[in-house]
Amino acid sequence: MDDAILASRDLPLARKSVLPGAGFFLPDDLEDDLEDKRAQAALDGADVAVIADSDADGLACVALIREAYDDVQLVPEPPADDDEAAEDAETADPLDVDTLEPTPHRVALLPASPHNVEEAIERVAEYGQSDMDVYVCDLCPDRYEYVAAELEALFDVTERVSWYDHHQWDDAVFEAVEDAGVDLVVGDSDSECTADVALRSLEADFDEQFETLAAVTRDHDLWLREDPRSDDLADYAYWTEPAEYVEVVREYGVDLPEWVEAFLIERRVEKEALIERAVGRAEFHEVGPYTVGCTYGRCSQNEVAEAMREQGADASVVVKPAGSASIRGTDAFDRCHEVAGRVNGGGHPKAAGCKPDIYDDMLDFAHHWTSRGAVTKRVILEAFETVLEQDEAGDGEPDDGDE
Repeated sequence: MDDAILASRDLPLARKSVLPGAGFFLPDDLEDDLEDKRAQAALDGADVAVIADSDADGLACVALIREAYDDVQLVPEPPADDDEAAEDAETADPLDVDTLEPTPHRVALLPASPHNVEEAIERVAEYGQSDMDVYVCDLCPDRYEYVAAELEALFDVTERVSWYDHHQWDDAVFEAVEDAGVDLVVGDSDSECTADVALRSLEADFDEQFETLAAVTRDHDLWLREDPRSDDLADYAYWTEPAEYVEVVREYGVDLPEWVEAFLIERRVEKEALIERAVGRAEFHEVGPYTVGCTYGRCSQNEVAEAMREQGADASVVVKPAGSASIRGTDAFDRCHEVAGRVNGGGHPKAAGCKPDIYDDMLDFAHHWTSRGAVTKRVILEAFETVLEQDEAGDGEPDDGDE
């Protein structure tokens, strides 16, 4: 396929808003091979491995762990041209082999998501050196069997595995992970982010800069929005490479340098336009006593959910072109994790994510894009209805058949 068809930088916003990025079209076997090579490069010579979500919370944990181990700092140089830097970030080639070079870090970073944490654990077991310290941060498995074999393989090569998180854990999953030998610490999702958990769990004396980093990260991750710097951290983590983010916040803390601020200003022009389009597509549905806002598009889900809340939504669903969805709640509705749990996901009471298992071939995705996520919206709204119907029946716990 012509690369120009997959590239999205020059697409009109109306089209860019409804299509996934170029990385979506990589075949799984090719992407897995690339991830294997990146893991090998990252783990080469490292004696600590950190598997972390690539958002600001997960990456703050990586920064804390690198500080705790006094790891080498590789602070990026400011770009000579901010416009050129923004263009490079937008057109980055997902097949770029430059990212496969070994680094001098003794604390290796393996970015992961809730949907592939088991693969990252497996790669550490296969490519990491024996007896290394391993950390898993800001990730929560929906079921223990998803990570059981991988953890067993990991404990064949090391005895030191720590897991820091703040999501809503199923009691059975929590107990099984602990019984496997993991030092598991899960914070209160209403008051802590995972960076808070790492800060108090690591045996290190951190400078005030890192205490502030955890606090400002929490401000965005829990959607408190009392510190304007937290939006900068969240946006920068989303738009730049994880390795760059970690080293910049280690050096500068939450007060990002001017060249990063210029980069954020450039990218936010498009961000706001994509938010406006997603908000313009919003539809509102009455589900029991609640108003649920639904929309579709490539956008910043938190800001879009906030806009729907201001229009009267008790809960919001933002469906993405890649097939996943974000579910956001309010003080009126704090059961997002229960809804997500019924459609292949999980998370917090007021913030959760999922990817319904409804895509069998590219025709399903073609319909997804052209219908603006109609099937995904319907499946998630049905999950809302099921959660509320259980209340009426006096049974608030989902069973396997419902999921």
